[in-house]
Amino acid sequence: MAKTPWKTDKWFTSPWNFDLEVTSTLKFPPAKEIKIHDITLRDGEQQAGIAYTFDDKIRIAKALAEAGVHRIETGMPAVSKVDEAAIKEIVQLNLGPEIFAFSRCMAVDVKLAKECGVRGIVVEIPSSEHIIKHAYGWELKKAIDLSIEATLMAKEYGLYTVFFPIDASRAEMGWFLDLIEKIATEGHMDALAVVDTFGGISPHAVPYLIKRIQERIKKPLEPHFHDDFGMGVANTLMALASGASVAHTTVSGIGERAGNCAMEELVLALLTMYGIDIGIKTEKFYELSKLVRELSKTTIPNNRAIVGETLLQVESGIVTSWVRRCRDEHPLELGPFVPSLVGQPAIAIVMGKSSGVDSVVEWLEKTGLDASQEQREAIVQKVKEASILKKGLLDEEEFKKIVQEIVHG
Repeated sequence: MAKTPWKTDKWFTSPWNFDLEVTSTLKFPPAKEIKIHDITLRDGEQQAGIAYTFDDKIRIAKALAEAGVHRIETGMPAVSKVDEAAIKEIVQLNLGPEIFAFSRCMAVDVKLAKECGVRGIVVEIPSSEHIIKHAYGWELKKAIDLSIEATLMAKEYGLYTVFFPIDASRAEMGWFLDLIEKIATEGHMDALAVVDTFGGISPHAVPYLIKRIQERIKKPLEPHFHDDFGMGVANTLMALASGASVAHTTVSGIGERAGNCAMEELVLALLTMYGIDIGIKTEKFYELSKLVRELSKTTIPNNRAIVGETLLQVESGIVTSWVRRCRDEHPLELGPFVPSLVGQPAIAIVMGKSSGVDSVVEWLEKTGLDASQEQREAIVQKVKEASILKKGLLDEEEFKKIVQEIVHG
């Protein structure tokens, strides 16, 4: 098979992604500078109903490290003694990724993070005038003063400091830019998180926001986008393509309300649609997603991109014909990537209302049964009727029963 950025032995995406007219406008940093800052253990846990135990946090941190994640935001030590103990343990395990903690713009939170032994800290403060006034009930000056105090303390402690202005995407631009410039000069930040707290920025507005920020401060930028309108991954890609370098993500997009940018989707898009390999082990994605879902007690749509449980199940009779012709020698005619690239099991032909004669032939071969062409067509009709009645797929025993009825009367 030809070796091109869009077509390899593992994926086949659109060649137009790499047309010069498209790529000439992109400003991605070098691949070695693009990092994943995983927030599954902090923002992910803020999804309603998720509560990780000490052991859960350790297991997820180890799995993230095995997948090659560059940074792990392990939580907020001020939340509970369990969180504090888990953060300390993850630091002690020395798993490989840089370990960060999250804190409010409060001296006590910064001190707790330092005592946990983390490499870096994400320091939050409300940044839109309306949220400071209405949600926090503060004077604007208080947000500025707390930010300066907390970030200077983080600097004093030697913590890599990511300043995290809440609701930045809905802030008045002048106020927001003045705020971050003031913190960068009078306080401290090693990097700035570009925060779309409520997922309300459009992909086309992201480059504009990044440009305006870069005009005022010369700091690494870390996009943190929520998925309230389903734009989390697209917005993060746009931010990276505009020069941002560290993406905040969660496994399978878990997180508060509609969740955060999904790590699997972002990393695979970078690799297959932009030719940017950031060193993440994509073959770990399915296993990692299952672990996080199990420990979070959450579910995802069965057909969710990359990690859905039925993503690679084929019911359609027409597509079953494609599978039978192509699965051995031309698997990329069946999807944009091979299942092994993301750790998924092989494509499976299932039996249901949309099945056709080739589906029946597949299952006859699988079960060691046989039927004439006329009988196969009769089996298809019985399968459709049974599937409609069941409102779902048939299992092997149900299929065998139908074959028995048709073939042996």
